[in-house]
Amino acid sequence: MKKRFSKLAVIFLLPAFLADGCSRSQEDARQPPLMLYCAAGLKPPVDAIRQNYEKEYGRKVQVQYEGSGTLLSKIRIAPRGDLFLAADESYLKQAMLAGLVRERLSLATMTPVIAIRSDAGTPIHELKDLLKPDVQFSLANPEAAAIGRKTQAILRQLQLWEQLESRARTLKPTVMDLANDVKLGTVDAAVVWDAVVAQYSELKAVDVPQFANATVKVEVGVMQASEDPTGALHFARYLAARDRGLMAFAAHGYAVTQGDVWADRPELVFFSGGVNRLAIQNTLREFELREGVVLNTQFNGCGILVATMKTGQLPDAYFACDVSFITGLAEQFDPIHDLSTTDIVVAVARENPRNIQALSDLAGPGLRVGVTNPQQSALGALTENLLKEMNHWKAISQNIKSQTPTADLLVNQIRTGSLDAVFIYRANVAAVLDDLRVISIDHPRARAIQPYAVMLNSDHKHTMYRLLEAIRSQSSQQRFADGGFQWLDRPATARK
Repeated sequence: MKKRFSKLAVIFLLPAFLADGCSRSQEDARQPPLMLYCAAGLKPPVDAIRQNYEKEYGRKVQVQYEGSGTLLSKIRIAPRGDLFLAADESYLKQAMLAGLVRERLSLATMTPVIAIRSDAGTPIHELKDLLKPDVQFSLANPEAAAIGRKTQAILRQLQLWEQLESRARTLKPTVMDLANDVKLGTVDAAVVWDAVVAQYSELKAVDVPQFANATVKVEVGVMQASEDPTGALHFARYLAARDRGLMAFAAHGYAVTQGDVWADRPELVFFSGGVNRLAIQNTLREFELREGVVLNTQFNGCGILVATMKTGQLPDAYFACDVSFITGLAEQFDPIHDLSTTDIVVAVARENPRNIQALSDLAGPGLRVGVTNPQQSALGALTENLLKEMNHWKAISQNIKSQTPTADLLVNQIRTGSLDAVFIYRANVAAVLDDLRVISIDHPRARAIQPYAVMLNSDHKHTMYRLLEAIRSQSSQQRFADGGFQWLDRPATARK
């Protein structure tokens, strides 16, 4: 969602924030400066944000301003620094594919326009007007500036690039060079970003339909080479916060994203089904340390978590044991991501003294069977529905001697010999296979799918989506595989 803020709001509100970080200022001032590579056209808002950040937290931020393409080339050659802020997300995608950038945070959007002087005497209404004999114009160098690359791509589709390039007075390395040329009257027109025009009272924008669908995202990336990724993410979050950096971007004419609410050290609430604990606990710990946040994580049976949410105690994100325990709350979440799956199995002692081989054996006399509570646990509900569909529930339910809120309690009971068989997830026994034997259930419904969803009204949605990316990482996927899960990662879906 896009939102514009007034300049007046920024003037009055930004100074009020400066006292918030005083407790950290002396500590941060002793740290080495952060190094930011920034697209030249973004200098006005970024300079304002940098100054406020340095006043609020005491840590210096050194900025190198050049065209996005020029900066990416430099970073490829010498990957040093902390942050890369490009005028077009395509540069961040390239940097990420090259292993130069790890996290990406969206800030704003921009669209190409033709810039002319406000008092221009030469009428320019469309792209082809640039080809008139009496019109002088400039373009940006596609190798150096994001606006140049985007302009070249659009004009090539229209089969106008070669013609316009040959007629251009010059190819400039940055978008600000183009805007200044128009301002000074060196040329009559130039293709620039709409947000750049908004920063010059002497200029006005000519919207052309060929550029209407050419909007790009302004993004900042945390560099893999950063020696202080937590500090880099702190400044990146400041840039992307709706009540910090984005206010400055809006004041300079940018269409900003709906960023997170600023917090020096955000405290986030994360609900997770108990089955996911072993697979994600190390990833959660690593995320906390890198991001500089606090994750207040509650692991429990999904029935208990759903009941908690229905009382109004909502998390910032929820990682459920199974899709059936998020569907009823789907309207409160962004689109849901199915990440992994694990089978429902029967576990018995390694020696299998009761010689249990199939589900029908669980109806034998004197057997002690354990399940999770269907009201408290996704596993319990899935198990009951599965056995009913397979026509085993009536017979086996007579031998159920234990109903626990979570599967890990069943694992303890089968290992101590107080039960003969338990219905659990394959993921629950991955770490204790030396003690237990697993009996598979040949039925398509004998599995659970674990969905991840970010709460629709969370003040920290973007941070929780970065947690999703951390869970999707290769190291995290390996932890899931080691823990008895299969990786899915299906496209996000909206459920009712």
